[in-house]
Amino acid sequence: MDSIALIGYGEVGKILAEDLRAQGIAVSAYDVKLDPDHGQPLREHAAAHGVVLAASHASAVHGVDLVISAVTASQAVPVAQACAPALKAGAFFLDFNSASPGAKIQAAGTVNAAGGRYVEGAVMTTVPPYRMKVPLLLGGPDAYALMPLLNARGFASQVADTRLGVASATKMCRSIMIKGLEAMVIEAFTTARHYGVEDAVIASLVETYPGIAWEKQGAYLFQRVIEHGRRRSEEVREVARTVHEAGLQPFSASGTAERQAAVADLADAGVFGTRGTAGFARSADWRTEADRILAHLKTTKD
Repeated sequence: MDSIALIGYGEVGKILAEDLRAQGIAVSAYDVKLDPDHGQPLREHAAAHGVVLAASHASAVHGVDLVISAVTASQAVPVAQACAPALKAGAFFLDFNSASPGAKIQAAGTVNAAGGRYVEGAVMTTVPPYRMKVPLLLGGPDAYALMPLLNARGFASQVADTRLGVASATKMCRSIMIKGLEAMVIEAFTTARHYGVEDAVIASLVETYPGIAWEKQGAYLFQRVIEHGRRRSEEVREVARTVHEAGLQPFSASGTAERQAAVADLADAGVFGTRGTAGFARSADWRTEADRILAHLKTTKD
């Protein structure tokens, strides 16, 4: 694996690019945000790390040994469709995206029909603390062939199953809980703040779940949703799709997606400050962000 293409040059893509380039691996990348209005920070990052930016999906993946797709969940299948015709025969296509088992199977059909080797990947926790060593489940008939190649480059992957959909189902079911907790904390804590009962609520949570530092965790969860709520809302819509594919009504997942999207809307409106600045989504006390939400709601109501 001497050449790797990254489709998606956001937070995850840039981390992978840095770690791969540090090993001397040739990295190309493409992102739909590489436009005159939004692309300058991406171009600066690529120049600093020696990443070759491509003008299209096809030019990014042409001739490479491995393609890593790390885009928003809704784009998992479209990206596979855009890349497949340009893949080198036998090239691996690692789908990092938080998509449903059905979406992964659809993407695999496109890639494999074009002569590529599709492997689903399920990232099992937040990437930044672990970087490329983030726990990664692999799935599909070519998972065992890819795993040693990835791990030799510093990834921490293991095969969940040779059947497609098992790794993504594991990730999706986990996300019902993890992303749901984020949404519930924001909703419960902000409502408690409105009524002035937050201290009593948190004291009760500490008594019931003493292993969780609720004050610290609250601040962290507010930060993550404010900063990444748009991507999270798309992921949880894929979670809802996963639940629906199992024959259940996704009541919890659908509500979580709406809450994540609502916070993302507030962030885009500047309620939490200017995105990209040092103070954005970095409050040590979750009450700061809850008060901003409540103040905004009061303004719009008035």
